[in-house]
Amino acid sequence: MRNIAIFSILVFLFVVGFYVSPTVSQQTGDTITDKSLYPPNAKPGECYARVKVPEKYETYEEQVVKKQGGEQIEIVPPKFEIVEEKVLVKEASFQLEMVPATYETVEEQVLLKPAYEVLEDIPAEYETIEEQVLVKPAQTVWKKGRGPIEKVDGSTGEILCLIEEPAEYKTVSKKVLKTPAQVVKKEIPAEYGIVEKTVMKTPPTTAKVEIPAEYETVKVKKQVSPAQEIRTAIPEEKQTVKKTKKISEGKLEWKPILCETNMTSQVIKEIQVALKTDGYYFGPVDGVVGPGTISGLRSYQDANGLATGGITLESLKTLGVKM
Repeated sequence: MRNIAIFSILVFLFVVGFYVSPTVSQQTGDTITDKSLYPPNAKPGECYARVKVPEKYETYEEQVVKKQGGEQIEIVPPKFEIVEEKVLVKEASFQLEMVPATYETVEEQVLLKPAYEVLEDIPAEYETIEEQVLVKPAQTVWKKGRGPIEKVDGSTGEILCLIEEPAEYKTVSKKVLKTPAQVVKKEIPAEYGIVEKTVMKTPPTTAKVEIPAEYETVKVKKQVSPAQEIRTAIPEEKQTVKKTKKISEGKLEWKPILCETNMTSQVIKEIQVALKTDGYYFGPVDGVVGPGTISGLRSYQDANGLATGGITLESLKTLGVKM
């Protein structure tokens, strides 16, 4: 996280580098040999950057001639801002790509064995049936009686009765022909099988593929309003007017800034919260110095007459951020 913060600071310093790049007459590697270019009264463990201290003005009242006319001229300097632009680095183009053929697996029914006929011998069928057969026909016979009441007369004592005997039958089983033997023609159906085969679904073709253009986002300084002159007419009579005069010129000055020594994600978060509270930052509070944080801090410094060109300790104090 510290490395990310350091990298973000370097990006910030690069964006506003036209304010903070001193003219170095003597330099060896990364070491400045001209000691006059070092920050004065520097403290060990702190980092410094040359930042632009804006001009200072004061307003005063002055009595002007009441009858004699005149005018007050106010020069408004041009305004610039850092904007991001997309630059074309590679034009759009086309290329041909080979689209291979596609295949699919299908199932197909094939004849394995054709239909045919066979003759089948069906034997005769028999069944067993039962039949009643007369063994003895019906007849009447005389039989002796069983008691005195049945006697013919009292002289003999022999009793005879005429009895009808029913016919007698017996059940016999016999096998009879149910269906005669025969020869029938039987059809055997054809036999089929399922086989899988690969067939071409779409033939190979070529396709025209568009390669989009490539762009790169760069930061550029643009003038948003030109310098202008505002003339204010002063009536020809004495009256009290307010004038603004410059009491100090803008200059480059060494200021303590956040650096690897005192830069933490928590400090960046507090800066983002303070800027968001004052209406200068609208991004996430993520502890990373991004374009939104840089832009918001620059706007805050400009609005409060603070030095620009880095995350100065003076700006932190004004924001109420404690180290």
